[in-house]
Amino acid sequence: MMRLPHFEYRAPRTVREAADLLAASPGTTMLVAGGTDLLPNMKRRQQVPATLVGLRRIAELREIVNGDGLTIGSGVTLADLVRDPRVHQGYLGLWQAAAQVATPQLRNMGTIGGNLCLDTRCNYYDQNYEWRKAIDFCMKKDGETCWVATSSPKCLAVSSTDTAPALLALGATVTLVCAEETRSIAVSDLYRNDGIHYLTRRPNEILASIHVPPMDGWRSTYWKLRRRGAFDFPVLSVAAAVKLDGRGAVEAARIVLGAVSSRPVEAPEAAASLVGEPLTDAAIARAAERAAHPARPMDNTDFALVWRKRVTRDFVGYALRELRGDDVSELRRRTARQESLVVL
Repeated sequence: MMRLPHFEYRAPRTVREAADLLAASPGTTMLVAGGTDLLPNMKRRQQVPATLVGLRRIAELREIVNGDGLTIGSGVTLADLVRDPRVHQGYLGLWQAAAQVATPQLRNMGTIGGNLCLDTRCNYYDQNYEWRKAIDFCMKKDGETCWVATSSPKCLAVSSTDTAPALLALGATVTLVCAEETRSIAVSDLYRNDGIHYLTRRPNEILASIHVPPMDGWRSTYWKLRRRGAFDFPVLSVAAAVKLDGRGAVEAARIVLGAVSSRPVEAPEAAASLVGEPLTDAAIARAAERAAHPARPMDNTDFALVWRKRVTRDFVGYALRELRGDDVSELRRRTARQESLVVL
């Protein structure tokens, strides 16, 4: 049985109190909300904080507020997010992403803030302590070598958050709070392409809320590749959003790939290629081909990396066809069950 290491637990009632506790010793203190990622990591000794600051008692972090879009507290559970009709009606891509995280039990505990800050994953890192010790550990924790690519100067662990690509496609921002200041940044700026230092959030900062702007005229969607139809992390995800004019031509578009790098990867050239014309089969094929170019999957998760690279264009095509208005319900069922992936 893997047991948690010893730690102190603090349960503040306000964001300010939590920020003060974090500021006291940011190097040895970590935040915990649902704990669905952090606590298993602690059992495997991947993370061993001396103090945990619990956020579950902070009421303001569990609110979803209307006003020039939607402001979502970081402590809102994924289950509550999925149950909110405002999310389903106005931000379908985010709803689809949250609904596909893990299992109902984990969505009941896990939060939107926790999913945004999800630790990067790798077959050589997400193992118990004894397994990792047997290979002399890895660069991400206790070792010096990235076993995915032994000559790599940086860790190549992969970003596996579902909601981050969706929020990038929606143009969302996050609010970060520390004892000294409060600042807002684009979700895109929350991440860097480094498996160890994958967040730009400072050690003394709390991700307090997410703001999604009004999406009048926009459509969004999220597609996820995984071996099983539930529980698994993505090994590829595609979030897409388009704004159509009255003639059905694309005014603006965003395409974001997940689980192909240490951060969500935007595909601006692919999105730009859609602007000014309807979502025809030819336009979709062209954008899907361009979107696959920045995908650089590594051999550190499920499925063969060559195949994951190849199906990127297929999944981008699925997403854009859904945004066009095609009935993709059967295709979603088949991909969720890993039946033969249909190339449209």
